[in-house]
Amino acid sequence: MYKDARELIKLCKEQNKHIWEVALDNEVKLTGMSRERVMAHFSNRLEIMFNSALKALHAKQATKGSLIDGVANCQYEYSNKETIAGNYINYVMALAYSCSEVNASMGKICASPTAGSCGIVPAVLLGVMENKNISREKTLEALITASAVGAIFTKNATVAGADGGCQAECGVAASMAAAAAAYMMGATDERCLDAAGFAMINVMGLVCDPVAGLVALPCAQRNASGAVNALISADMALAGQVAHIPFDQVVDSMFKVGKMLPPQLRETAMGGIATTPAGQAIYKEIFG
Repeated sequence: MYKDARELIKLCKEQNKHIWEVALDNEVKLTGMSRERVMAHFSNRLEIMFNSALKALHAKQATKGSLIDGVANCQYEYSNKETIAGNYINYVMALAYSCSEVNASMGKICASPTAGSCGIVPAVLLGVMENKNISREKTLEALITASAVGAIFTKNATVAGADGGCQAECGVAASMAAAAAAYMMGATDERCLDAAGFAMINVMGLVCDPVAGLVALPCAQRNASGAVNALISADMALAGQVAHIPFDQVVDSMFKVGKMLPPQLRETAMGGIATTPAGQAIYKEIFG
């Protein structure tokens, strides 16, 4: 069992195992299920993630208020053109948009860690797997690595926007995805956690301000940008950038910052872009 990153790395070294292996052992103990059955559950969730990441690329989904109908296809079509950030980055953004669009249309997604942030981990896993020809087996190990990061945030901070702002949802998702991406590219366990820390630092303090109270706008855009955040954070770690603040301290800081945010900026739709004239007009149009 482990409660934080320090204990997780300690177990990895003592048992000569990677993060995903220690996390898997922990899950077996917690659930009482066999290793094979737990792996089957992870595999099923990975399949759900990939399905939602691909579903809206070609078929527009009908969402409440039509706020994000077709955003995935729009980004996907653009990813095949001359872009500023490159085709790959735009494709990953499209995958993240797809998950958000499927979620907002009441489709089947995998909360990772929440429904509002469901696109970041799938987009990064699928994007890296395809682009770098990573095996599905290693991608599954990366998903379990991501789950270990998510578990640390859950135990020591929060993954609820109502409790800690969007940094607790899209921020944590980006941290999870960054660790996963780093693992897929051969990073050490310590560097995987460094990547996770970079991703959270990049968006610390991010508020939760859903327009009309719906998990669509700006959630979908933050899923797309969160996926990119995860990728660049993984690259920072892989490049050898020094993580001066240990991951556990980043988690602790995120929790404290979340508590400092006023209620208006924690999923109440009473602050941020939700209260702009355009945001209020959207609310009135949808709900009268």
